[in-house]
Amino acid sequence: GGTRYSFSREVLKDFPLRRVSRLHGCLSEQDVLEVCDDYDRERNEYFFDRHSEAFGFIMLYVRHGHLRFVPHMCELSFYNEMIYWGLEGSHLDYCCQRRLDDRMSETCTYYAAEEPKGGPEGKGRRPPGAEGRKWLERMRRTFEEPTSSLAAQVLATVSILFVIVSMVVLCASTLPEWRAPENRSVEEQSRYTAESVREPSGIIEAICIGWFTAECIVRFIVSKNKCEFVRRPLNIIDLLAITPYYISVLMTVFTGENSQLQRAGVTLRVLRMMRIFWVIKLARHFIGLQTLGLTLKRCYREMVMLLVFICVAMAIFSALSQLLENGLDLGTKNKDYASIPAACWWVIISMTTVGYGDMCPITVPGRILGGICVVSGIVLLALPITFIYHSFVQCYHELKFRSARYSRSLSAEFLN
Repeated sequence: GGTRYSFSREVLKDFPLRRVSRLHGCLSEQDVLEVCDDYDRERNEYFFDRHSEAFGFIMLYVRHGHLRFVPHMCELSFYNEMIYWGLEGSHLDYCCQRRLDDRMSETCTYYAAEEPKGGPEGKGRRPPGAEGRKWLERMRRTFEEPTSSLAAQVLATVSILFVIVSMVVLCASTLPEWRAPENRSVEEQSRYTAESVREPSGIIEAICIGWFTAECIVRFIVSKNKCEFVRRPLNIIDLLAITPYYISVLMTVFTGENSQLQRAGVTLRVLRMMRIFWVIKLARHFIGLQTLGLTLKRCYREMVMLLVFICVAMAIFSALSQLLENGLDLGTKNKDYASIPAACWWVIISMTTVGYGDMCPITVPGRILGGICVVSGIVLLALPITFIYHSFVQCYHELKFRSARYSRSLSAEFLN
């Protein structure tokens, strides 16, 4: 469209658009013309007869990392431009991904990525490192997207089995028959702790931890951005689930038969119980848990607003209930409402309509206040629910369409 873009050869080598980066590996003019539409040797210019406005939006993705549709342009036409330049539907933002999936479902359209032309000779002239980057991308999808390939599905299934086995062992370890060895002397407990690793439960736990550790290390190695990988919530949860095991093993080794073992026993039990975080690892493989996490992330303002509502109401009703039940000299004092912090517990279970019955008002004004507290709790809790519900539905559809896209890729791989 008459717009010129200038790049150095170093930038061209690792350019995010695959068609542009292929120019770096072209050795002859024939190779160049297989990539672009025309070539000016004197000016060293490559001409592409494509939609200039669409390429402008694609360049915005190259610069800022966000890819959206061109306004008033057909989604399929823009997607055709994306395929030409070497991008995929997963590069689009979630809102545009949903639009594209809806349009492709309506028209039953399927696009296949264009393979480099030129047969075996053209394949031999790919840019250096392209095969390595492709292998890393495939490994990353295998570990991050359970529906992206057959290997990813097998890996996800094995990971789920390890999580289930580790949870069963954790639950069984709290049974009285398993906890009997804890009621021993310090010397017996030290010997039992040293031998517990060699027992079947200890071996199973060690195998599970080894699998989770290897999985976490491989995912870290193949990740694109190491800093972003460390900051992700699911990866932080993985570290919280794995680290306590190694800490408990080190504490057992260093305490040995020392008298500090009694004090370390409580810490070891706390660290072992942190294995319950392994359950959250299932969020990598189930859309429901992913939807819950994404909804909480997007609705944090509504959640904070809900907490503010509850805190304000709790401060008001706890002060009034303490005054009516214990603060006024009416001949009857309710000891359960001796202080405002104690009354806060009653306000919480009343506003959430739980009502354990462990404490309740006995005066008439206190019961009237309790009724108002319950009704106001229902109203306050219902106010932000609509926003959270709509966000939950939107997040569910986004993740569902994303999973469907990888399933289509899986079907194509299976047929091939």
